[in-house]
Order: sequence, then structure tokens, then C-alpha cells
Amino acid sequence: MTDSAFAVVRAGALTTVQDLGRAGHAHLGVPRSGALDEPALRLANRLVGNPEGAAALETTLTGCAVRLRRAATVAVTGAPCPITVDGRPAAWGAPVRVPAGALVEAGAATHGVRAYVAFDGGVEAEQVLGSRSTDVLSGLGPAPLADGAVLRLGAPYGPAPAVDAAPCPGPPRELVLPVVLGPRQDWFTPRALRTLATGGFRVSAASNRIGLRTEGPALERARDGELPSEGMVLGALQVPPDGRPVLFLADHPTTGGYPVVGVVPESHLPAAAQAVPGTALRFAPRHVR
Repeated sequence: MTDSAFAVVRAGALTTVQDLGRAGHAHLGVPRSGALDEPALRLANRLVGNPEGAAALETTLTGCAVRLRRAATVAVTGAPCPITVDGRPAAWGAPVRVPAGALVEAGAATHGVRAYVAFDGGVEAEQVLGSRSTDVLSGLGPAPLADGAVLRLGAPYGPAPAVDAAPCPGPPRELVLPVVLGPRQDWFTPRALRTLATGGFRVSAASNRIGLRTEGPALERARDGELPSEGMVLGALQVPPDGRPVLFLADHPTTGGYPVVGVVPESHLPAAAQAVPGTALRFAPRHVR
């Protein structure tokens, strides 16, 4: 095995390889996938001198630990968490030079859900349809990390920039998501649309990379039955039979038969990706003009 690699010592709850995803294949039934908090991935890559779309690790809640087989510059962004190198504290949100053989650990998130661990040169997992991203729904891309796995690193692109501070938004204490109503808002009663705007929702612990599930009041249907399966877009707010909206994230299915009451603009999805279970959630519906 090449020395330009790292070994997984602690995989954490769910750690996957992610880049900017495999856009343009929905007609084949392939979701885009990619980092759920895309700005955090882009920042981590900039901090280590990579192109913004290089592959990195996306951790979930409990972080991960890896042992480097070559010296590398490492940066961790996204959900704030303690960083250590061979047990000694290191900077979060900044480039850290790590010697070969050292153990780098991103600990449990102190706020938020997902951290991004970037290495100079990027993670060189095998590309599938032009992306190295793990898709947990379809199984495309590299498998989620497991203890003992070894992943290759690419050649560094150049020196990391000199950075004093790299501001980035913190995880939300309350999640407020605008919703462009449609295409199936007529499947819901006026009372349901008022409930969507005023109901006290919370983020469910059943949320994952496929979708953010909600707890709270059910949206009342105006008609019975189900739709024929139709295309689903990133950010679609689908309402299953229990009436509680599900916000589709990067690994969402490309078709579905439950009505979509509206769509959350993509720019608001990174905040949704960092909302821990129990986070208060408000929707702000608006009509298309």
C-alpha cells in the first residue's frame, strides 16, 4: 500500500468521502450526493491549498481518527469539534501541519452535526460517474469508513495559504427555512398550509443524508390517494402519509409518489445539514409569482 495514504483508526458514527457530488445524472436515477454542508467542504479545501471540489471526509456527530502515512496539511471545518494531533490540541478551522505517522482526531461535535476533514492533495477514492462521493442511498462511491481501512491521498497541489482566521457560520440554534410552495400545494388544505407556516416543528433524530425528518403537527390532506411517481429535486419538502414533512438532502431519491408541498432553496440546505436532533424548526412559505 502506498505511503501517500492514511489508515482509519476510529471511523465514528458515519464518516464518508464527499466532494461536490455527481450532478447531471438524475435522468439515470442517480442522486447528486456530495457534501451536505458544501460551504464547509469548500472552506476546508481552501485552507489546505486544494481546489474547492477536492474529496474530503464528512463526519457525523462523533468525528473520526486517522493515522497519516505521509506528512500532510489538515484542516477541519463544519461542526465545531476538538482537534488533536497525537493527543495534543490543534486548531479547528485552520491549516495544521501534521507529521507522518501522527494520529489526527476530530472529536465529537460540540455544536452541529457534520465536520469536514480535508488533506492537502485530497482523498483519492475511485471516481464513479465523475465523483468520489459516497451515496448512502444507492451505494455508489466508496463505502463509509470502517476501522482499519486505508485510503489514498493525492499529491499536494501547493502550499496552504497563510490564514489567521477563517470565519464561517455556526450551526443554527433555530432553523428557519424559506419554502417556495408547489408543485403540489393543492393536495393540502388551507389549514395545512397555515400549519406549515406556524407549526412548532423540530428536527427528528431519524434524519440522515437522504432527508431531514421533522417532528410536529401533521399537514392535513385535501385529497386522498397518492401520485404516480414523479421527479424529486434537491430541497423538495415531501409529505408522507403521516403528514410530517421530510426535507430532501443530497442523497435523496430522484423520484417519489408522495406530494411535494414546496421546495427549500439550495442556499439554505447547509444550515439544515448542521441542525442537531431537537433543533426548533420554522418554515416560511411563499408563493411563486
